[in-house]
Amino acid sequence: MQQWPEPVIHVQSLSESGDRAIPERFIKPPSERVTAHQGPEKTMSIPIIDIGGIANGNKFDEETMRALSNACKEWGFFQLVNHGMNKEIIEKAKEVWREFFHLPMIEKQAFANSPVTYEGYGSRVGVEKNASLDWSDYFFLNIFPKNLRNYEKWPSFPNSLRETTKNYTKEVVKLCMMLMEMLSLGLGLDKEYFREAFGGDEYGACLRACFYPKCPQPELTLGLSSHSDPGGLTVLLSDDHVTGLQVRKDGEWVTVKPVPGALIINIGDQIQVMSNDIYKSAEHRVQVNSEKERLSIALFFNPKGDIPIGPAKQLLSAHKPALFQHNITFNEYRQFIRKRGPTGKYQLESLKTM
Repeated sequence: MQQWPEPVIHVQSLSESGDRAIPERFIKPPSERVTAHQGPEKTMSIPIIDIGGIANGNKFDEETMRALSNACKEWGFFQLVNHGMNKEIIEKAKEVWREFFHLPMIEKQAFANSPVTYEGYGSRVGVEKNASLDWSDYFFLNIFPKNLRNYEKWPSFPNSLRETTKNYTKEVVKLCMMLMEMLSLGLGLDKEYFREAFGGDEYGACLRACFYPKCPQPELTLGLSSHSDPGGLTVLLSDDHVTGLQVRKDGEWVTVKPVPGALIINIGDQIQVMSNDIYKSAEHRVQVNSEKERLSIALFFNPKGDIPIGPAKQLLSAHKPALFQHNITFNEYRQFIRKRGPTGKYQLESLKTM
């Protein structure tokens, strides 16, 4: 599809219009709303993992490895502290992308995206006509492989956005490489297993800066509907002051309370497949509120698009057969998400073998 099935409604324009009611297209079914079946505030929180020693060049220690492995098995989400990334680059990334979203609409519209590549400024995920919409705007960019990087799609204002984004993504990818080694070792595999399975130096990476404007009726909608990420690893730079991300744990939704300076990491569907269901990709969603806007920046670290993905053979035996098909590439898998939009873990479950 070359164009969106209906005219794109930018949520920020709706938020700034002063209307007290959101359009019907953004209203979620009662069962999907944040208030649905909501009991007392949950005291659970996603694991916090300190990798200060490793980030400073020390060897992987057993305690850290065990904490990481348990987080991937039990939650699929964790907060990473003392990760070694430059704090100035992190803060600058948030600053320039917030500044971009506050540009006049006509300037942002110059970068409007389409379903062909999704690159650029947009407001919807999925191309099904009359689909339910989420209360967010975003900017999507291909980062790696370099041949997919199109600087014509990168905003030229704020002036430092391009350079800041390059510096930020370079550091995040370096962190992902280290995490991939730790995840491989946590499964008893060679530390290079995931890197090689992702295509070696031909891995993929893309960035999605998300802006969640104030919403006059936050109880009726979501900033991002329930889903699990289709790729390998997601590194989320979250708003330190405004909560919104919720993770499903044991059938309950747990609100993530960001630790200042931390990065939020989650496992994607491809690693759940490769680990043969040992590591879990967690279902998550984003809520919005009426008083504060929220910004987050997600980097998705993915396998090379044309490599068929399946469980690691070293993890299989007569007692532990493959739980997923081996014959689908990441590009094919991602097309489902781009067609249907967020659908919980439906796509991943459809890959399971009988």
